[in-house]
Amino acid sequence: MKKAIITVVGKDTVGIIAKVCTYLAEHQINILDISQTIVQDYFNMMMIVDIGATKQDFGDICADLETVGEEIGVVIKCQKEEIFDSMHRI
Repeated sequence: MKKAIITVVGKDTVGIIAKVCTYLAEHQINILDISQTIVQDYFNMMMIVDIGATKQDFGDICADLETVGEEIGVVIKCQKEEIFDSMHRI
């Protein structure tokens, strides 16, 4: 299993979760855990996903998700789990 962390932040609007989850499902990326909050109209979501079954390059996944974010007015960032863990240990 290869894990990645996806964060989504921006002004709340209808369909954010649907758009992100649709992209993930279309590319065989499984959601392992998800947390979301809305604070004063601002949406924040963090997902842990399994990218082990996808045939797409990780860099392409990240770029595609950034594009999805731009289309719906949010910022989407994607990191491999080991990079995320290393950054937060410092």
